Amino acid sequence: MRKLNSIKALAMILVAGVFVSVSAFGQGSDLPYDAKPGQCYAKCLVPDEYETVTEQILTKEESTKLSISKAEYRMEEETVMVKEGYTVLEVVPPTYTTVTEEIMVKEASTKLKTVPATYETVTETLMISPATTKWVKGKASTKCLSKDPNDCRVWCLKEIPAQYKTVKRQVVATPATTTEVVIPAEYKTVTKTVVQNPATTRETTVPAEYRTVKRQVLDRPASTSQVVIPAEYKTVTTRRLVSAGGFTEWREVLCESDANPQTIRKIQLALKEKGYDPGPIDNILGAQTRDAIKQFQTDNGLAVGVQGTSIPYETLKAMGVY
Repeated sequence: MRKLNSIKALAMILVAGVFVSVSAFGQGSDLPYDAKPGQCYAKCLVPDEYETVTEQILTKEESTKLSISKAEYRMEEETVMVKEGYTVLEVVPPTYTTVTEEIMVKEASTKLKTVPATYETVTETLMISPATTKWVKGKASTKCLSKDPNDCRVWCLKEIPAQYKTVKRQVVATPATTTEVVIPAEYKTVTKTVVQNPATTRETTVPAEYRTVKRQVLDRPASTSQVVIPAEYKTVTTRRLVSAGGFTEWREVLCESDANPQTIRKIQLALKEKGYDPGPIDNILGAQTRDAIKQFQTDNGLAVGVQGTSIPYETLKAMGVY
C-alpha cells in the first residue's frame, strides 16, 4: 500500500448529536489497522455507563447467650455372649478334569516382500501475484461542520484480488516399500488329565451363644452452650459509574454504498416496531428518521448521532437490522 502524506483521516466524534471531524492520519492516530475490504469506520463519543449495586449494611452486630441442657438417658439392649464359638477341621479331597490344549510345534516366522512405487499426475495452482488492498476516499458529507470537506469523508478499504496460473507435474503417489509377511506358527492338539481343585481343608464354625439384657445408659450428658444471635442487616441500592464516556476507538459504520433504499426501509420499519416515529416509510434517511435514530441511541446507551449515512453498526445490530 503506498504511503499517504499530509492527508487527514476521517475521525468522527459525536457532540450534541452531530459528528465533528478530527485530524487523525499522520497526526498521532492512524486509520484502522485491522480493517477488511468493504468496511467503513468513524470515531464516536459514547455516554457514561452506570450500574445499580445492591449491598447489605450491618445494623446490629452478632451476639451470644448461654443455654443449659439437662442430661438425657435411654434404655439400651445389649447382647452378651454366654458360650464361645469354635471350629471343626474337615479334609476335602482333590477333583480332576480332562482338558484339551494346543501345543506349538513350529514357531512363527517372517519374510520380506518388495512393493514398487506408483506415480500420478497432479495439477497445481500457483499464485503469481498476491492479493492487496488500498484505501478509497468516499464522498464528503454536505452537512460537514469543518471548512475542509475532506474532514467529513468516509474511507473504505478495497481489495485487489491475487492472480494465479495452473501447472501439471508428476509426483509419487505411493513410494516403494518393503512389507513383512508373517508365516504363522504350527500347533497340534493334545488331551490330558489335570487337577481341577486341589485337596483342601475346610473349617466348620460352631457359632457362639448369646442372650439379650437391658440397661440404662447416658444418652446425652448435661451441658451448657452458647446460642448465637445472628447479626441484622438492611439492603441498600446505589448507582455506580462503570465506565466513563468519551472518545472511542474506531467504530465500523454503514458505508454509503450499502445505504440503499432497502436498508433505509429496514431501519424505518425497525424503529417503528420498537416504538420510535421515523416519519413516512419512504426509504429516505430524512430529518425525522435521523431524530428517531438518535432517540433510540440515547435510550439504549449507544453512541448518539448520524453523519450522512454513517450509522454505527452497533446501532443497526441493536435495532435488529443486522
